[in-house]
Amino acid sequence: MMVLEQLDKINRQLRSSNYKLTPQREATVRVLLEYEQEHLSAEDVYMLVKDKYPDIGLATVYRTLELLAELHIVEKMNFGDGVARFDLRSEEHTHMHHHLICTVCGALKEIKDDWLLELENRLQQEYGFKVTDHRLDFMGTYHTCKSSECKRASKAIS
Repeated sequence: MMVLEQLDKINRQLRSSNYKLTPQREATVRVLLEYEQEHLSAEDVYMLVKDKYPDIGLATVYRTLELLAELHIVEKMNFGDGVARFDLRSEEHTHMHHHLICTVCGALKEIKDDWLLELENRLQQEYGFKVTDHRLDFMGTYHTCKSSECKRASKAIS
């Protein structure tokens, strides 16, 4: 989906909740769209927005990200490093995607496939619990990690 189409969709989502796509919000959303694979922190988003819109404040970016998270346009995540990161929700997937996170070097890889559909169906059948969303993060070390600490951890696991 092209950036303009995504912006239009997000604008509709905001309007359906009685919010406007202000220039500051649009600048923030554009950065999220441009750097979709990066899992940016609020500070990262702020620095990128500030390059194009020097008058924007950090508090405005924070408020925008929190609003987008409230409206489920973005997912607010923490990968164990104490930093909240923001990830756009994908239209082609019912649920949030999953992550592989190296606990030593911090490398992060996304898994777009939904491997938990069978489990969700079982939860519905056995417990009467309808899953509306889930997120799964796998913490560990990559075999190909360049960090010497990571290589030692991988050998210990192998």
